[in-house]
Amino acid sequence: MTTPNFVILYVDSPEKSGAFYASLLGREPVETSPTFVMFVLDKGFKLGLWSRHTVEPTAAAAGGGGELVLAVENAAAVDATYADWTGRGLNVLQGLTDLDFGRTFVALDPDNHRLRVYWPNGR
Repeated sequence: MTTPNFVILYVDSPEKSGAFYASLLGREPVETSPTFVMFVLDKGFKLGLWSRHTVEPTAAAAGGGGELVLAVENAAAVDATYADWTGRGLNVLQGLTDLDFGRTFVALDPDNHRLRVYWPNGR
């Protein structure tokens, strides 16, 4: 069976979103053009940012219809990421909370894509 290793988010401005994610992820994109930006993350996972104005076929969905999930190493890392992101002025949709799957929070990127940070609590 194949394993997904690439996610594309449709964005208003790949340049603006690319700068946002470069700062957030602490790494530079491996590909940049006026219509597309791509990051290669740990273990080869790729994040693409494609202009919603040029994607073919045209995308019907906008931000908020799914989540980009980032697992961290412990509950303290969730709290530290929350402090960092709120300090950067990210819009927080869900504050720090403990849900049945673990400690988490949800913030939004400039295109309202949901970014969930979590640490599974092993329940």
